[in-house]
Amino acid sequence: MKKTIPDFEKMKQAGEKISMLTAYDYPSAKLVEDAGVDTILVGDSLGMVVLGYDSTVPVTMEDMLHHTKAVRRGAAKTFVIADMPFMSYATLDLAIINAGRLIKEGGADAIKLEGGLNLVPIVESLTRAGIPVVGHIGLTPQTANQLGGFKVQGRDLESAVQLVKDSQALEQAGVFLLVLEAIPRQVAAQISTGLKIPTIGIGAGLDCDGQVLVFHDLLGLFERFKPKFVKQFAQLGQEAVQSIHKYHEEVKFSLFPADEHTFGLSDEVIQKLYGDK
Repeated sequence: MKKTIPDFEKMKQAGEKISMLTAYDYPSAKLVEDAGVDTILVGDSLGMVVLGYDSTVPVTMEDMLHHTKAVRRGAAKTFVIADMPFMSYATLDLAIINAGRLIKEGGADAIKLEGGLNLVPIVESLTRAGIPVVGHIGLTPQTANQLGGFKVQGRDLESAVQLVKDSQALEQAGVFLLVLEAIPRQVAAQISTGLKIPTIGIGAGLDCDGQVLVFHDLLGLFERFKPKFVKQFAQLGQEAVQSIHKYHEEVKFSLFPADEHTFGLSDEVIQKLYGDK
């Protein structure tokens, strides 16, 4: 069942921070919901941390639908936002069709798009169609090559001013949340204070109205690289390797499975099965 958008603006007005975390499958979504996180993002970052791509660009609509459905099953009570993958919203028609699929087929409650002023017509069309939209500016991974790679954005006056303009235009177009990625804290603060809608930071400092991290980064499960803005609240990847190695050794030395992990037969059945042998 489609959920009503939480009153994020009221949370912002009350000074209550919003927690967002990515999830990509049933077990991770269930863990995030059980932990009480405010909202889940099915990010196209799954392309890198789950599917092993070098970027988010290869992620398809079918990938996003597959993972969004799994997250919805694992987090039935949580507001779920799904990323629109690269080129799935290149035109108005594509945007409405694909966003509609993520809502109708995938079970998402809202969708997220990357971009600024150029996305205003698409955001307006989606909101008119009844599809809740989250914006995303700053470092936009789908177009990172055009931005000079995975680098902090908005460090000079011109680009900082443009980010402010983008944020205002997206709010006016109808987004109800705005993700700010990899921008200086001072720019994020100016954007956040100038908007009625909440901002969600990832590498944008403490002045945002909420924060988002990638599930695998938070738990130390993705070791290919660690951005400056990531805090690992656990190192489960290292613990997993140690546990798997221990399993490997116990198999090699016939320590696993032990009797307590093994099924057996009663003496009566054994007697009938083997006779006097």
